[in-house]
Amino acid sequence: MASMEEDFPRGGTEKKTTDSKKVKAHEVDNLFETRETVVTKKRKTVQQDGKQKTKQRKEERGDLKLNTETNVEILHLRNLKIGTLMLGCVKEVSDFEAVVGFPSGLVGYLPIFNICDSYTSILKDNVDSEDSLKEVVPLPQLLTPGMLIRCVVSSLDSFKEGQTSLKVSINPKGVNKVLSSGSLKPGMTLSGCVESVEDHGFLVDIGISGTKAFLPKQSTSSKKDLNVGQYMTVLIEEVKNDGRVVRLSQDPQALGKACAETQQGWTLDTLLPGLLIQARIKKVTPHGLILTYLSSFTGMVDFLHLDEDKASTYNTGDEVLARVLYVEPSTRHVGLSLRWHLLPPGGAVLDEVSSERVGEVVQGCKMSALHHHSGALMKMPDGTTVFVHKNLTKEANEEFNPNSLLSQPELTLRVIEYSPMERMHMGTLRRSTVNTELYRYQDVKVGQIVEGTVMDLQKQGAYVRITNHIKGLIPRNHLADVVLKNPEKIFTSGLRVKCRVLSVDAQQKKLCLTRKKALVESTLPLFLSYADAKVGRVSHGFIVCVKDFGCIVRFYEDVKGLVPKAELSTEYVGNPEELFFVGQVVKAKVLDCDEEKKMLRLSFRAVTEGDVKEEKTAKFDFVVGKMVEVKVCRKVLDGLEVSIVPEEVPAFIPTVHLSDHVTNCLSLWMVLEEGDTISNLMCLSKTKKRGITLTKKPLLKACLEDDSGPKNFSELQVGMQMVGWVKNIMPYGVFIDFPYELFGLAPKAAMSDQFITDTSVVFDIGQTVVAKVTNLDEEKNRFLVSLRVSELISSEEESQARLIQGLKEKKAIFEMMTCRGESDVLQQLSAVSLGNKLKVTVGDSREDGSVALTSDQLSEATVLVSKYHTEGVNVSPGCKLTAVVLHVDISKSEVHVSLLPKLTGTLRKKLEKDSKLTATVQYTDKEFAVVSLADTGHLTIIPTRTHINDILNSKKFLVGSCLNVTVKENSCEELGGLPLVECHKQNATGGTQKPEQSKFKSTGLGEVMTVTVKKVKPMDVVVTLPSGTAGSIHVSQIEESPVVGSFPTSTLKVGSKVEARVIGAQTVHGHKFLPISHPSFKVCLPELTLLPSKLNEADKKTVDKLNYKPGDEVTCFASKFDKESQCLEVHVKPNVMGTVELLAMITKASQAKHPQTLFKLGQTASAKVVGLGNTKPFRLSLSLTGTYKMEQGVITMAKVWKIVPHMGLFLQLPFGNSGLASLTDLSDEFTDNPLEPYKLGQLVRCYVIGEENENFNISLRPSRLYKDHNQNLTDPDIQSISDIKEGQIIRGYLMSVTDLGIFVRLSRTISGRVLFQNASKYFVNDQKTFSEHIPANALLTAKVLSVNSKNEHVNLSLLPKDTGKPDLLPESLELPLHLKKEPIEEYVTKATKRKRVNSESQQQDDEKNGQTIKKKKEGPVKSTEKKKTKKKKPKTEDNDSGVEVFFREEEVTPLTDQVKVNLEAKEPERLQMAFGFPWGSTLCSLTPFAAVDDTRDSSEDEQEVTSKPMKKSRKELKQEQQNAEQQLSKLEAELMDTSVRPDSTVAFERLLLSSPDSSLLWLQYMAFHLQATQIEQARAVGERALKTISFREEREKLNVWVAMLNLENMYGTQESLQKVFERAIQFCEPLPVYQQLADIYAKSDKIKEAENLYKSMVKRFKQEKAVYLSYGNFLLRQRQSDAANALLQRALQSLSNKEHVDLIAKFARLEFQYGNAEKAKSMFEKVLSTYPKRTDLWSVFIDLMVKHGSQKEVRELFDRVIHLSVSVKKIKFFFKRYLEYEKKNGTPETIQAVKQKALEYVESKGAEAAS
Repeated sequence: MASMEEDFPRGGTEKKTTDSKKVKAHEVDNLFETRETVVTKKRKTVQQDGKQKTKQRKEERGDLKLNTETNVEILHLRNLKIGTLMLGCVKEVSDFEAVVGFPSGLVGYLPIFNICDSYTSILKDNVDSEDSLKEVVPLPQLLTPGMLIRCVVSSLDSFKEGQTSLKVSINPKGVNKVLSSGSLKPGMTLSGCVESVEDHGFLVDIGISGTKAFLPKQSTSSKKDLNVGQYMTVLIEEVKNDGRVVRLSQDPQALGKACAETQQGWTLDTLLPGLLIQARIKKVTPHGLILTYLSSFTGMVDFLHLDEDKASTYNTGDEVLARVLYVEPSTRHVGLSLRWHLLPPGGAVLDEVSSERVGEVVQGCKMSALHHHSGALMKMPDGTTVFVHKNLTKEANEEFNPNSLLSQPELTLRVIEYSPMERMHMGTLRRSTVNTELYRYQDVKVGQIVEGTVMDLQKQGAYVRITNHIKGLIPRNHLADVVLKNPEKIFTSGLRVKCRVLSVDAQQKKLCLTRKKALVESTLPLFLSYADAKVGRVSHGFIVCVKDFGCIVRFYEDVKGLVPKAELSTEYVGNPEELFFVGQVVKAKVLDCDEEKKMLRLSFRAVTEGDVKEEKTAKFDFVVGKMVEVKVCRKVLDGLEVSIVPEEVPAFIPTVHLSDHVTNCLSLWMVLEEGDTISNLMCLSKTKKRGITLTKKPLLKACLEDDSGPKNFSELQVGMQMVGWVKNIMPYGVFIDFPYELFGLAPKAAMSDQFITDTSVVFDIGQTVVAKVTNLDEEKNRFLVSLRVSELISSEEESQARLIQGLKEKKAIFEMMTCRGESDVLQQLSAVSLGNKLKVTVGDSREDGSVALTSDQLSEATVLVSKYHTEGVNVSPGCKLTAVVLHVDISKSEVHVSLLPKLTGTLRKKLEKDSKLTATVQYTDKEFAVVSLADTGHLTIIPTRTHINDILNSKKFLVGSCLNVTVKENSCEELGGLPLVECHKQNATGGTQKPEQSKFKSTGLGEVMTVTVKKVKPMDVVVTLPSGTAGSIHVSQIEESPVVGSFPTSTLKVGSKVEARVIGAQTVHGHKFLPISHPSFKVCLPELTLLPSKLNEADKKTVDKLNYKPGDEVTCFASKFDKESQCLEVHVKPNVMGTVELLAMITKASQAKHPQTLFKLGQTASAKVVGLGNTKPFRLSLSLTGTYKMEQGVITMAKVWKIVPHMGLFLQLPFGNSGLASLTDLSDEFTDNPLEPYKLGQLVRCYVIGEENENFNISLRPSRLYKDHNQNLTDPDIQSISDIKEGQIIRGYLMSVTDLGIFVRLSRTISGRVLFQNASKYFVNDQKTFSEHIPANALLTAKVLSVNSKNEHVNLSLLPKDTGKPDLLPESLELPLHLKKEPIEEYVTKATKRKRVNSESQQQDDEKNGQTIKKKKEGPVKSTEKKKTKKKKPKTEDNDSGVEVFFREEEVTPLTDQVKVNLEAKEPERLQMAFGFPWGSTLCSLTPFAAVDDTRDSSEDEQEVTSKPMKKSRKELKQEQQNAEQQLSKLEAELMDTSVRPDSTVAFERLLLSSPDSSLLWLQYMAFHLQATQIEQARAVGERALKTISFREEREKLNVWVAMLNLENMYGTQESLQKVFERAIQFCEPLPVYQQLADIYAKSDKIKEAENLYKSMVKRFKQEKAVYLSYGNFLLRQRQSDAANALLQRALQSLSNKEHVDLIAKFARLEFQYGNAEKAKSMFEKVLSTYPKRTDLWSVFIDLMVKHGSQKEVRELFDRVIHLSVSVKKIKFFFKRYLEYEKKNGTPETIQAVKQKALEYVESKGAEAAS
């Protein structure tokens, strides 16, 4: 309730009237208010006579009865009582209550039921009855902010926290209850509410019984209709009938001027707030004024209500205009105000009711006045006045101390409220309130973590106090992660809780919290708005609704999203309510977000661990090399889980990354605990799986800080030195991990300079190493490195730094253990160090020769001395000796000491810097060794590895061995005062370094020196260094820009001296090198340069970066030509080689005869980079012709590698490319045999036309190769259809001869068609005639008849009259000539008059069997050939020639029907031609089947038609009739034979009439149309079939549906296929349709679609075994064995147990056929071990093993089967199979063995029967 949401205690606790406090307050008043004290003294010293005293007493007594005011103070909450009348200002209005501001900053609440009786009755009617006729006007329409209202206190409720809730009422019956009808006078101002709306005005409730008050409409201020309950201040204009009728007015001007006058009969009992009065100042006090008004009444004006402009000018007796603020009826106290905004012309509505400064903390405020009973007035720096209540100047539990306030020159306050009645800000000086971060509800941010105290537990949840001013609600389902049945047991009053804010409504002052641990502790990003919900982000939310279609998840504020059912889990979810519940906290990933529509689609199953880690680390600005500080959160086996501070981002430190020293890593991990802070860590990597990884390795950190290392593979260079760590150890080498996700392999041979037998003992996982890049594989992004110390550059300072760092870490570990452990042993161990001397007592000896000692100083630790350190010393038990400490092992609580007299008795001598001494090893650890320095008595520590990559030399650091050392520092602070020494490389006990290597070590990288030329070679120059060693200068390092064709090394002369700089080194074989006996004799020669640009470089160690890219121009130097690979080897730089293939180094074919002579050794050449290699050394692919890539317009050399007669030449192009030169692109003048001049392997010069499908189109035409070639070409290059003109004579090569005509290749992309009637003047009955007499690729000359540019169709003619060339066909064939032109209609009419067929059925039969009839009549046709030639020749292929044939109905005859059917049959075929000639634009992807029987050339039909009307003799007519009868008989026989396939639509229709339910016939009919590429006709047939076949024939209908699916899959779209599929599953059983479509997808290689369909099948038909078998078959065919195994597991969970055996067996059979045979065997073995008597499974197993297994395995299986405990009959069956197998695959011995086993089995069974 709003009444519980008071922001601060207005006036403190309830009024307490204790005498002691009054006296104390009065004393404080005297202390600070001197002027009032003077007045009081005057009153007391006034002397009057007795009469005057008596009169005065009487007057005073009379005044007290009225309302005598003695002091002035503000209105306090404790002064209020029920019935107190106050003038207030509406601050806020909500639906059910209004917040009202009262004088002195008090705040009250006006409930909706305290408006008036009429409005309350309407509310009750609406609550009781939903269909009430009266409409409730909302409270915001009745009251507006800023409105001044007269109120009466209705209740003062106290709460547990000591606060009081003030509730008021504006009901006129409560406000005006002191008035009566008789007391009403004109001119009085009252408050009232509209009671009812009448025609001419309003009845107003003024709260006086027996009085009707009417307000005319013209007297209202707004002239508008008012609502019932509308509050108003009215002026009484007229009183009638002794007050029973009153007329009111709402005139603003009259109301503003209306003052309360004496004649109106106002008394103290009837005085109302809001009245305007004329008053006189009676008294001026420091706290305000005392006024008299209405002749005898007294009121007070506190300092808050004085007019600021006139505050200092008020004098006694002045006349003022005042407004009554409050009236206390019981005490008759009246408060007045002189503030100008409450006086005319204002006083009705205030324009300022709130301030934006509420909640603001202001510093530097000064106190302007202190009123001890009320509070203090403060001035903010900007001059604004703020009032601080007395209770708010101190803390709640402190006493009021005005002295401390006055002593402070400046104060800090917080503005807590704005009082509209005073137009003043209210503030507080309480430190707890000023310092609080959360004061207003606006200060609370959604998603913020807050802590509070439980106030109360209600049905809806727990109410929590966050601060004194902010309260929140934890809904019941947010009290915990799970639903609590008895929350009252946990949530008690006063319980401190930690919550997260779910939503904030600052306007309504509502705060919703959650205490769900998963939400409170979530580190994922918060979705505070839809804008935060980016696609792919993951966040915590809670389920608010669970439905069948999915779950609705809510985040913060009103952000909600839907998780569809399919996204709930990776497994199928049948009923979401079984898995999820309302209030459950979940992690959801955003799939889709629409901010405008506020729609969010989420997923549970898409959330991965990597997503969560990525979201947690997203807010952290990760940069490799960034230094961070962390806090240890948890210790795991392989490292530490930490949190980066202050961002609180999770990260991970592997144990191996805690130090460069392997031995220190584990110790650091053990000593670190949760909560510890680790500094100076560096960001190393960030992955989705692991998150952020940090490192503390000093070497690695130094490398990353330098920022000189490679950041990706492209920046790697051979010779580069990098710091990394061992990632993995394999038998063939170790993998090294580097920063920026780079991984390299150090082969076994490159791990060390020593020979390595076992790679696992050389390095440890995580060990820091320095590696040198030796080889780059650009193609696979792999590289090799070397860890050999001899190949690396290092310094002694690095070794010393590692030693010091390692000892520092050991010391830190020691200190941490000592600080945390309070045991005595740790304290004792911390007191001793290396070199300390102890008094010890000899104890018992051990098996290893060491002796245990005891010491009083180390009573809790174990003191040991090795056998070596007891030589020459009496170690009898009980002897007391002096020992010196060698090592303290804190992990084992052991101290190792020495008893040798030379260590214990020698006094320490002073060491000299740089002195050379012999050191003796006294103790050895894995990383360090303790040595004694000669006879000086000093002990110190040295590293056991001089280089970080060194392998520990156990012999070198054996205890007692000697080393040569040099003293660097007498006392090193980092070593704890011990000497710092440097170990020599050649020690005293042995080990020699190769002289060549030692010499090179003395030559530093980048050093500039003068060298002498020793020998000059074409590719390099051998020089002598000042040290006497040899060096090499590569040919590329002599001149900056050598001239192409020159020899740079020739410029140097032997014996000359030149200045050079060392840029690297190369390893060459020494003179003692032998491949087998002496393979390690290799010499490292310095590589130098003479280039001035490198001699003057500032950075001495600059390494050339090999940043090459295709197209770069480089200078190279010829080395040698490799005849095998036909490549020229060149050098670019010392570490960069190049290869030039033959085709990229020649421009003429003649140059290929002797390519080795083109370039001499060491000759300079200019090349272009084609590509980058991946071998060692770094190798480039180059080109010397200026061309580095194949593109349009390039002229290059090519090699013929394949000759295809009907296509052209396939050419091998440079840079691994290939191309095709079409027949028409070989020459500018076509020849009869264009491919004859070319042979395999021949080199040709060619022109690149363009690229198509990753192959290039090539031209060998001279017109393209040579710009100045003659343009008058015999056969020009036709590049587009626009180059062909109608009537043009053109040449081309024969492409093909088909039913559609003769196709001629005119160019690479364009071909033309010649209709048969335009091919020859002869009539050809069979197209094969053309194929037989025209050779393949024949050169043809044609005339262009027409050109269709839109469809790119070219019609040609080969007729002699058009081309002038001879006819294609020879006259020797004696073929008939074509008919002359004659309209076909005329010819058909003549034919119909001469011959008619007897019946319609016979016409159809003749039509169907026209082919046979034609052949029989061929003789008569030939006899009349001359007569036929006189007639017009009808056009064949009517649509192609543009002639359309129409028949009038009366002329239709059986013969014309036949012609018409043939013509119609040809029409769609022409429209859908698709092969050999690109005319069909819409069905170009179809490949038509071979022409069916009725598809004939129209010339044949014409021949048949024209043969009939010729005059025949009687004998011929008789013969013809006999032939027709024979043909009819044959046709009838064929119709009776069902095995003959129909060959026309008429035949199909006839058969369908007899068998309408035959799906086979319908499918043949569809196939008939598809052969003619008539897709739509095939679809129509399918639809007819579905409508025609009876609904009982489900199988037949299914066949048609499957055909429809196949049709749409081949020729339709995915949408049309989906529509057919959806229809099919509606009319058929769904499962077969699903399976058929899946098979269709699989057979057409639509793997993705098939897999998606199978997944939906598994969800929909999870109880069907066939689905799993089909899906498994599909997966195994795709080689997805793991997926098939997962499917099997899922099937076993879904299917009943009785189906498991059969299912596993069938899956095993599939594994045998398509998967892993071993896996299949294990599956069978597992089943048979459970069901050993299933002989059917044994039989199947044997069959599969015979097919897929070895003979040994089959025999073993037979041996197992024949020993089964099954019936004899079954064993006999297996023996038979065993014997048959051996007879087929075995030998006589194995056959005899089987028979012997059968005999033994029979004997054993007989014995069993006998027993």
